[in-house]
Amino acid sequence: MASEYLDGELAGRLTAEEFRVLRRNGTERPFSSELNDEKRSGTYHCKVCDAALFNHSAKFDSGCGWPSFDQEIEAARVTRIRDVSHGMVRVEIRCAECDSHLGHVFPDGPTETGTRHCVNGVCLTFRSDES
Repeated sequence: MASEYLDGELAGRLTAEEFRVLRRNGTERPFSSELNDEKRSGTYHCKVCDAALFNHSAKFDSGCGWPSFDQEIEAARVTRIRDVSHGMVRVEIRCAECDSHLGHVFPDGPTETGTRHCVNGVCLTFRSDES
């Protein structure tokens, strides 16, 4: 549960940028994550709690500058919260296991799901199926 992940403990385990994005709802610079161009088969996990969140088969190039997925591995893995910050109405996505900020989901995806999960790469750890 989220209460198991105390910010003081995580501040020593995460980089300053990871902590800012995951625990303070920040956003990394677009096109700054190496995961944006990741093409191998594998699974994307939460950087804080290691929960499996997205599968490579759901990933697509949206051109937005952040890793994008059309669905989670399971709906219960990601929570959605209405976000009215920055003068916009958006839907924030958070890891359901540890309550870490991941990014936002938009209803403009190009696949049959119609969704685009725009995820900060610093929030994720990629595990290749090739290992």
